[in-house]
Amino acid sequence: MSETYPNDLRYSEDHEWVRRQGDGLCRVGITAFAQDELGEVVFVDLPEVGKVFEAGDEIGTIESVKAVAEIYSPVAGEAVAVNGALEDEPEKVNADVYGDGWLVELRYSSEAELEALMDAEAYEQFVSGR
Repeated sequence: MSETYPNDLRYSEDHEWVRRQGDGLCRVGITAFAQDELGEVVFVDLPEVGKVFEAGDEIGTIESVKAVAEIYSPVAGEAVAVNGALEDEPEKVNADVYGDGWLVELRYSSEAELEALMDAEAYEQFVSGR
């Protein structure tokens, strides 16, 4: 398995990753594939804390030198935190897509929804077939 898609994450078809944080919380970010497609990130618009989303709802946008892309919630849940550091340093998404470049933390409402997302191997096959 390539290191491009860590095995401890789940992945959506919209190119978001999800990492369980414990206590019903998960962090969400964009995948290395999405980051590569976007190029240099210059602005990130994140949701308000307390906002509730269904899986597939738009939760924000990422603007790069190439394009503006929507960010979708991979699971239903409530935004409990956003990565405020991205307001002044959106390039953290490029520098550390699976670490400091996380976008939002959700209190998810369904373990089954989270489990239904792709594992690293399935996601790698999904993007290689594009």
